[in-house]
Amino acid sequence: MKKVSGMVVVGFITLLIGWVLSVQISTTNGSDQGGLVPIVKLKQYEEELKRVRGEKDDALQELIKLEERMNQIESEKSQEDGFIKNLVSDLEKYKMASGVLDVRGPGVIITIKDPVKVDEYQEDYSVIMSNSDLILRVVNKLKEAGAEAVSINEQRIVGTTEISLAGSAVNINGTATAPPYSIKAIGNPTTLEAALNIRLGIIEEMKKKYNLNVDVAQKEDITIARYSGTVTFKSAKPVVSEEAAI
Repeated sequence: MKKVSGMVVVGFITLLIGWVLSVQISTTNGSDQGGLVPIVKLKQYEEELKRVRGEKDDALQELIKLEERMNQIESEKSQEDGFIKNLVSDLEKYKMASGVLDVRGPGVIITIKDPVKVDEYQEDYSVIMSNSDLILRVVNKLKEAGAEAVSINEQRIVGTTEISLAGSAVNINGTATAPPYSIKAIGNPTTLEAALNIRLGIIEEMKKKYNLNVDVAQKEDITIARYSGTVTFKSAKPVVSEEAAI
């Protein structure tokens, strides 16, 4: 009797295992079919992103045309009135300082590359991306040395620029970037290079501590593109003096 009841229990367990396996198989099949949904959505997101980027590029081109027209009008009017000429000159300075104009002049170009792999089986790992704060330190050192305009991989550095590691890329102005990094700075070439290559400075640290390949080259003519993003102030407002209000 015990033998029969044991066989019944074994049979019941076998049926239970079979039922669990069938449920798992059907669930897996269902998830495979359902896995197509995220892929479809991903394609939709990619198309939407492409469309938005296209609209942004079109809007930027239109903005550049309007600015060129405005500059032409300002130039024409400044020839007629000395006061307007001074205003236009001041406006150009403010535009350059805020990064919304292409600028050119002497300066330095810093090229930063990851260490050369000595083993083909070496892990695919970017030293500079994992230590992206080094890039920010280079930019700060350039500004301390009097750099008037700076860009990283053609991304203009302005007051609202953020440099942060996001996933497998370093975001600069919300744009994903990857090594090698080319940092351009306009200013006195000799002063900028000396500030970077000072003993125990940032360049020496990058070379010796992180084994990065870093080159600093003085240039007589460097062009740095304008900041292509938009600046929105949500909290800050201009202060209006009482005299201006009257």
